[in-house]
Amino acid sequence: MAWIRQVADGEAEGRLAKIYESAKGRARKVFGIVRLMSLEPHVLQASMGFYQAVTTSPRSPLPRWFRELVAVEVSRANDCFY
Repeated sequence: MAWIRQVADGEAEGRLAKIYESAKGRARKVFGIVRLMSLEPHVLQASMGFYQAVTTSPRSPLPRWFRELVAVEVSRANDCFY
């Protein structure tokens, strides 16, 4: 298993601290997938923006619940618990 250094909640500063607080506001915690990008907050922010645009954009012809269901099914098929 690979080991990647991650920034803990109490160590986060600046932009990363804001991203962590936002994550906690949405999910009440910071998930590991977010922590994996914590050493590069600008990459993390871009990734989160992309994910939110894909799953929550009101301009999509598919309803949000369906887009999120697809994401869950893909994760399940990949044995990913996120």
